[in-house]
Amino acid sequence: PPSLSVIIPALNEAGEIEDTLRAALEALGPDTEIIVVDGGSTDDTRARAAPHARVIESTAGRGRQMNVGARAAAGEILVFLHADTHLPTGARAALDSALADPRVAGGAFRFALRGPTRGRVTARLLERGVNARSRLFRTATGDQAIFCRREAFHAVGGFALLPLFEDVELYHKLRRLGRMVILPLAAATSDRRWQDRGVVRTMLLHWALRAAYLVGVHPSRLHEWYKRPASR
Repeated sequence: PPSLSVIIPALNEAGEIEDTLRAALEALGPDTEIIVVDGGSTDDTRARAAPHARVIESTAGRGRQMNVGARAAAGEILVFLHADTHLPTGARAALDSALADPRVAGGAFRFALRGPTRGRVTARLLERGVNARSRLFRTATGDQAIFCRREAFHAVGGFALLPLFEDVELYHKLRRLGRMVILPLAAATSDRRWQDRGVVRTMLLHWALRAAYLVGVHPSRLHEWYKRPASR
């Protein structure tokens, strides 16, 4: 099977990073290269990551950090993992199976939430909606742990240095090089963002941002909208 490198951009993720790294090692095996690219954390992120992964530093910016990690990675397959997303048991076998087909350039996992809101009806509807969108429109976001062949990543120029939707743009560029697959297993992302604004409000915000992106609003403007504090 091809060698794997997991690249995790992090910024002040001391509360999440250790559990994420442990889950990745359990899901992929101890021979997996894991690189944490820290964007200038002021908490204990680097110290907590160091026993489990190679830690390198970069200026902040998720796309920039993941590009830095990809350049440092040795694996034939690159897995881009958010610092609050846990890979599922069986991930390595699923990746190896999908990538045994040389026509496959990459793909992503299904989406799931983890945390206190997980059992709510609205959270289940969110999961179903995201997974249906991925299947119907052949797209994915960073919460789904996008993966690709190393040569495909470099062929499309890596991540664009955008403040938002850099993951969606990469996925769409990779589609031009080969098949993109959504694996049957789900990567579980912390529900902390949905707790801050509420599941329904956050879901509507994400839909609005994606619609604006599709009609051509620049990600810099969308990022300004996204960062506005939620009104209570």
